[in-house]
Amino acid sequence: MNEVWQKPPISLADYQAMVGREVGVSSWHLVDQKRIDIFADAIEDHQFIHVDPDRARAETSFGTTIAHGFLTMSLMSIMSYEVMPVISGTTMGVNYGFDRLRFISPVRSGSRVRGRFTLAEAKLRKAKELQWRANVTIEIEDGEKPALVADWIGLIYFD
Repeated sequence: MNEVWQKPPISLADYQAMVGREVGVSSWHLVDQKRIDIFADAIEDHQFIHVDPDRARAETSFGTTIAHGFLTMSLMSIMSYEVMPVISGTTMGVNYGFDRLRFISPVRSGSRVRGRFTLAEAKLRKAKELQWRANVTIEIEDGEKPALVADWIGLIYFD
């Protein structure tokens, strides 16, 4: 089992007390050409700006290939596992969506990115269902602007 799943759980009250605070910053994650190519195959998007380094270097201002925006977005899952607390009694969590998601800067192949998470909301919708909202910024190492900013919503269910 991955160690990020093995964090000690906290109480629901302690989780809710974190609202308005930065919860944590993930480790850096490499977005290399191999990762970009695998993602391109998975979603069947082989646009040259993602998968052809020579053409991307010659025909774009990026200087190399760039990650799909949705690849960068998808890395929020592992980043959240690294930093978001686990609540005692949780049976599962699911994505509920985004109220806001903006791709600010391209992530060039070979870059590293990390996620910065602020818990913006944690409210019970039902007795055993918590809706959380996190403001997420994906930073690019040595970048002036973030790769993306998002207002991410999830649901946590309890036994």
